Amino acid sequence: MSAKLEHLCEKLKEILGGAIGDPLSRLGEVTVEVPAAAYHEVAKTLRDHAELKFEELIDLSGIDYLSYSDRASGLRFAAVSHLLSMTHNWRLRLRVFASDNDAPSLPTVTDLWPGANWYEREAFDLFGIVFEGHPDLRRILTDYGFVGHPFRKDFPVSGYVEMRYDPEQRRVVYQPVTIEPREVTPRIVREESYGKAGGRG
Repeated sequence: MSAKLEHLCEKLKEILGGAIGDPLSRLGEVTVEVPAAAYHEVAKTLRDHAELKFEELIDLSGIDYLSYSDRASGLRFAAVSHLLSMTHNWRLRLRVFASDNDAPSLPTVTDLWPGANWYEREAFDLFGIVFEGHPDLRRILTDYGFVGHPFRKDFPVSGYVEMRYDPEQRRVVYQPVTIEPREVTPRIVREESYGKAGGRG
C-alpha cells in the first residue's frame, strides 16, 4: 500500500472511528463499509471534514450479493459509492448494506451530492433498493409497467411479462411470457476424420 493510501486509512480510522469497519486497501483503492444506520452521517463527514473532503460522488450502484454465501452477515443488497477528494487527490469506495433483504432500504445521499439522484434511481429500478428521502424515486431505465427488478440475481432470464403492439387495440399490451424456457446447447458436427493424421482440419 502506498504512503498516501496508508495516510488516508489512518485519517479514516481517526475521524470516523467505530462508525466504519477497518479500511481495506486493494488494487490501489481504499474501501470502507458502514452500517445502514450510520450511512448518512458518515457520508456527511466524508464530504465536510477538512482532512477528508470528498467533495464529489463519481458513481453509485446497487449490488446483489445473493450468490456470495461466504458473507457472514447474510445481508444481500448493498449500495457502493465511489468518492473523490479533489482537495487531497484521493479516492474512496463506500459500501453500505441494506438491513432488510426482503425490502432493502437506505437513506438517500442526494442532499449531500445532488449527482446521486439518477444513480439512486437506477439502483432502485434495477435492484429494488428504496432510498428514503429521495426527491423523485421512480424507474429510470425500465418501462413504467415493468414488473420486478432485472439486475437481481433471482430475476428470470425471460422476465415475468412480455409486451407487444396489438393492432386491433392500437396500443401496447402486456401479457404473460409465451417463450418456452429452453437450454441452448450448440450442436457440433465434425467429420469422422477430424483431427486425425491425414484428415482435413
